[in-house]
Amino acid sequence: MANKDIVFALVVFLHDLFTAVWIGGLLTLTLSVLPSAKAVLGTGPQTKALMKAIQQRLSILVYASIAGLIVTGVLQANRSDEFNGLVAVDNDYSLVLTLKHVLVIAMVLVTLIRSWGLNRLKLAAPAKEKLSIRLLFANLALGVGVLLLSGFSAALAT
Repeated sequence: MANKDIVFALVVFLHDLFTAVWIGGLLTLTLSVLPSAKAVLGTGPQTKALMKAIQQRLSILVYASIAGLIVTGVLQANRSDEFNGLVAVDNDYSLVLTLKHVLVIAMVLVTLIRSWGLNRLKLAAPAKEKLSIRLLFANLALGVGVLLLSGFSAALAT
């Protein structure tokens, strides 16, 4: 195996790992941790404290994953002859990649709003919590869309 193939394999591995951390964290949080915490602890202050602690710990991994995804994504995209730019729609591969980038940018914005923006809103605590949960599920839906488009881009890559 040539050195460039080994490097590319490592780049793909890291990209997949960063994706698994971010979207896997969303899946785990929304479909397992949050419902389990509510079932065991109720919706009181203990659940809120637990979810805040989990979110703080996960946010470090998410921000590192976002940075890693940007770097590894650029390295992967440049390898394909079908790649015509960040927001190109010249062919099916570029169109799918552009749609994927739009969803990823939306995910980053939702992540930033949940992390930093919600605290700045002048809403009552229950309204903030409800909005935070809605944003969490919206980000999960966007993440699943990213995974779907990743499958299509892999199928279209030459």
